[in-house]
Formats: sequence, C-alpha cells, structure tokens
Amino acid sequence: MKTVWIQTVAWLGAVTVALLLALAAPNESALMGRLPALSAKRLNQQPIVLPQGLPAGRTLALVAFERGHRGEIESWIKGMDLRDNGPIEWLKIPVLDDPGSESARIDIERRILARHSALVDQSRLVPVFTNREAFIRAAGLSSADHAWVLVIGRDGQVLARAEGEYSEEKGQALRQTLAQASAASF
Repeated sequence: MKTVWIQTVAWLGAVTVALLLALAAPNESALMGRLPALSAKRLNQQPIVLPQGLPAGRTLALVAFERGHRGEIESWIKGMDLRDNGPIEWLKIPVLDDPGSESARIDIERRILARHSALVDQSRLVPVFTNREAFIRAAGLSSADHAWVLVIGRDGQVLARAEGEYSEEKGQALRQTLAQASAASF
C-alpha cells in the first residue's frame, strides 16, 4: 500500500514539474525579441509611435547603429527592390544614443536630412533616439557590429531577422515571413 502512494505522489510531482517547466520555457516569439515602444519622428517631421504606427501588419525595418552600416542597408534596398515601391512596407531606422536634449536631437536630424533630400527617403527614415544597448537587448539582437533587417509586427514582435549584407537566401527568408501576413488575411 505504501508503495502505491509513493509512486502516485512521485508521478504527480513529475507531472507538476513538467507543467511548470513547459510554462516557464521561453516561446519562439520571446526568443526573437520585441521592438521597444518608442515615440519618434520621420525625417519629414511626421510623428510615429512604434510599433503601433508601423505602416503594415508586418513591416520590414532596416536598422542601423553606425554610419558605416549604410552600405549594408543599401544592399538590402537594392537586393529587395525596395525603391520600386513594391508591395513591401519598409522603414530605415537608425538607432542613435539619445544625446539628452531636444536641440542636440534636432542637430543630428539636420545632419541626417542633409544626406537624404528626397521626400521618399524622408518619409521612410525614422531616427530613433534611445539607449542603444537597451534597444539591442529588447529586439533580441546579438550586437551592433552590423546592420539588422527585421520583420516586425504591429504588436512589436520581431518575426524574422537577418544581419549584415543582403544575400538572396536571407532576402527570400524575410520575404516569406512578410508574405505570411498576406496569406493569413485571405
């Protein structure tokens, strides 16, 4: 009789531990990261609240952390034919450490604006002034050594990501994630 009780208690304990581990384990979306909630301005001065203000249910975000990332970002724009105003909604998001004052932010925006005079560029460019390291952690990125390309949902979830220069393989993987939104709406 004692053995039956011990086995039953052990079995219930094992089931309880398994359930607790299943609930505590991170899910896939938590592993990919999340775009932090931010208020920003497009370079054309239109305010945008991220991530709710993203232009589509799934938006391609080209994220740069340094001026040297421009070449990597440009490789994605060319590789995915983003300038042709195709079906992909996208934004360029330079993530900059917040200088702490509005006048310093305006000076930085002016320097960026001098390099991006086309109105289309201005509407797609959203400089984000925040703690760069906190942004990297929240978005689930490994470093700021290269540019990142993210597929982000309006809930802020990072649904897919790629690092560095464009390649056809990376581009195709991100296109598939972007297309899943269209397929789900039918």
